[in-house]
Amino acid sequence: MSAQKILFGFHAVTVRLKTAPQSIVEVHVDATRRDQRMRQFVERVKESGVKLFDSDDDRLNKICGSSRHQGVVARVQALAQQHSLDDVLDAVEGPPLLLVLDGVTDPHNLGACLRVADGAGAHAVIAPKDNAAGINATVAKVASGAAETVPYFMVTNLARTLNELKERDIWVIGTSDTATKSLYELDLKGPVALVLGAEGHGMRQLTGKTCDELVRVPMKGAVESLNVSVAAGVCLYEALRQRESREA
Repeated sequence: MSAQKILFGFHAVTVRLKTAPQSIVEVHVDATRRDQRMRQFVERVKESGVKLFDSDDDRLNKICGSSRHQGVVARVQALAQQHSLDDVLDAVEGPPLLLVLDGVTDPHNLGACLRVADGAGAHAVIAPKDNAAGINATVAKVASGAAETVPYFMVTNLARTLNELKERDIWVIGTSDTATKSLYELDLKGPVALVLGAEGHGMRQLTGKTCDELVRVPMKGAVESLNVSVAAGVCLYEALRQRESREA
């Protein structure tokens, strides 16, 4: 039997109901919440045939280890990652768009990055195995379902992986506050991997040296940098904007 994990929040559990209902062991809902959103959710669970339990708030908090569950907690089988990074890239139609996160350890930031990656149509998110957040219930909650849809690969050697991407003719672009060139000066319509470091520390030195080019996100106000998930959104959606303008 595969390992079990916890999902909580309407979005995260609803996406699993849509994509892999057979992997859900049981769903617990707040017995005191019966608004329209909860009624519709409960009806969907019943239609899927998944075991459904009414629980109180204390039990929901205990199951998921958080009070931010919105009255919805699911115990699920962990889904096996079906593809390697090479498999994902081989299956991409058109130019790949990848997000690489170097040193992002906060699960809320990772969840937000996965959510924006899903929205912008990124094909995968890549991070090092060391000094990086893994997928947990908090990440899944913040990602609003994107943790179930965006491939997330944690690699042993990030610099080596970036070099392997370059061997596939994927342009590796790092972001740095000290770069002289702006993001908006680049042509992002081809195969691209956008590399962002953790807020405050930025990319590691070796990661920066491995990139083909470094660019900055223009900052016009008093603050010196953006949250990594906001910066990821700016970069990914600029790539999406350019690609859609080419297709128009």
